[in-house]
Amino acid sequence: MQIAVISDTHGRLRAETAARLRGVDCIIHAGDLDDPTILQRLDQIAPVYGVRGNNDWGGWAQELPRLMRIDLGGVSFCVTHRRSDVPWNLTGVDVVICGHTHQYAEEWVMGRLWLNPGSCSFPRPFLASPTMAMLATGEDGSFSVRKVEL
Repeated sequence: MQIAVISDTHGRLRAETAARLRGVDCIIHAGDLDDPTILQRLDQIAPVYGVRGNNDWGGWAQELPRLMRIDLGGVSFCVTHRRSDVPWNLTGVDVVICGHTHQYAEEWVMGRLWLNPGSCSFPRPFLASPTMAMLATGEDGSFSVRKVEL
């Protein structure tokens, strides 16, 4: 299974990002969409699993969870916008996905991947390339991740 992981689009879906998303099985968005049309546009590419970020307001955003636990391709995910919102008592989670910082980060802590795909629209620092992540899962529950610069 091919899973695209994005965050912090802030109302902007760049053409380069949309092109990289084509052909994936699903998209995980770690919040700060800022505009409900982003969800609609993403959903035309692949099924979307999204959480609410600190800049997501209004009725449309109220429907998004602040924290989501999902299993995809034999891999268990915990998704939230801010790393500080991840529960301390995580069990049975293979990958924790957070956004918010606009900076790509990939670290293994106690056998669990903590992944921040950065921002595919407005990276930090200012001159950095926009980023996202691609996650591939195997039938045995294994997975690999790679950073994608846009």
